[in-house]
Order: sequence, then C-alpha cells, then structure tokens
Amino acid sequence: MTRRRSRHRQRGNMAIEFAIVFPLFFVVLYAIVTYSLIFVAQQSLTLAAEEGARAALRFQANAVSVDDALARRAAAACDTANGLTNWLAGIAQCTATPAPCAYDATLRCIEVTLDYGYAQRPLVPTLPLFGLALPDALVARAMVQLDPDNVL
Repeated sequence: MTRRRSRHRQRGNMAIEFAIVFPLFFVVLYAIVTYSLIFVAQQSLTLAAEEGARAALRFQANAVSVDDALARRAAAACDTANGLTNWLAGIAQCTATPAPCAYDATLRCIEVTLDYGYAQRPLVPTLPLFGLALPDALVARAMVQLDPDNVL
C-alpha cells in the first residue's frame, strides 16, 4: 500500500522535469544551427570574394584605356562573386574597387568586397535577446594585384 502511494506522489514528475530542461536544450540546439549557418555564409562570401578577385585577374579586358580596363575587370569580378552567392538570394552587396596597391603605388590592384547585412536578413529567425550575440554584417574581402603589362 505504501508503494502505491509513493507512485501516486511521483505522478507528473517527469513532465515537470522535461518542462524545466527542454528550454535549455532548445536554446543550445538553436545556437548550434544558427552559428553553423552563419559560418557557412561567411565561408561562402569569402570563397566568392576570392573567386571574384581571380576573375578580375584572368579577365581579358580588350579596352582602350587603363581606367576602362579596370572598370571591366571590376565588373567581371562582381559578376563572378554574385554568381557564387546566389543562394543568399542576391542580398550580398559586391563592390570591386580598382586602386593602387597599398604596398607599391605603381602597381594596380582590385579589391573585391562582399557585404551581407545579417541583421536585416538573418538566415534563421532570431529569438528574443539572442540577436545581441549575432553579427550585424558578414563581410569578405579579397585583393588581387594585376600585372602592369597586361592591364589592358
């Protein structure tokens, strides 16, 4: 009879324990999924910026002026980079800037920058107060030095 009473007193214990522990497990799982997707997006942006810089390096401009050739190479870099980030629904902003190289002003470089505003368009809906630990933007940069003899 006492055994039966002790079981009766324990009824619902597991439901209460589950209700206490489940939110903790859910937050941990949510954090793993969210940060994994952020990591994948950052790696994708980095790869796209690198491939865009390579496209600017390989592009045959066939232009009449150096400025025109650099503008065409920059456009080719952004075309390639945007093609690799299409899974982000075209939200990543690409800028390819021709400029003198920082280490030698006589050489020409093109810097490809991809910027994804994560705060405006998160990959996973954010939980309350969880947005404080998420980045505002994901940025990837790659720079390539152009051969001065083959810029045109």
